[in-house]
Amino acid sequence: MGWRMPVSAALAAMMIVASGAATAARPTIDRQIAVLQGLDKVTARVSRMQVEVGQSTSFGTLDIVVRACRSTRPEEAPENAVFLEISDRPPGEAKHQVFSGWMFSSSPAVAALDHPVFDIWVLRCVDRRIAEPEDFGATLQYQLPNDPPLPVRPPAARRR
Repeated sequence: MGWRMPVSAALAAMMIVASGAATAARPTIDRQIAVLQGLDKVTARVSRMQVEVGQSTSFGTLDIVVRACRSTRPEEAPENAVFLEISDRPPGEAKHQVFSGWMFSSSPAVAALDHPVFDIWVLRCVDRRIAEPEDFGATLQYQLPNDPPLPVRPPAARRR
């Protein structure tokens, strides 16, 4: 018999080595709000949710609880990690947990929700609610203070 490492521990070790943090743990910043995105695979509806740490929200038949939201310091490569507890309440069935663990914004496949109808992934962690484009109209773009400036497109040249 050989030595076996649990899959979750192996993934965590790969994340540490891949991020170059094998020698020392990098400090993170605890944030107040997780910005999540959900996809309903049946209707192709995509929704953004801003959930405060310790609070919950619903998406379809899912109940999503955010337990922690952390991001790297500004001088580090951008990374956001959110500890989520997700339960499913299908109609006529008992509620059951479908995910509990950390999700990462830069590597959504490392720890993904395995659900036939819904996908949930992490966009970022913030300290205050951010305006979503639908809050101001569909054509408005938004950016956070630490994001690079949005590109400015010159007016299209007329064809003669």
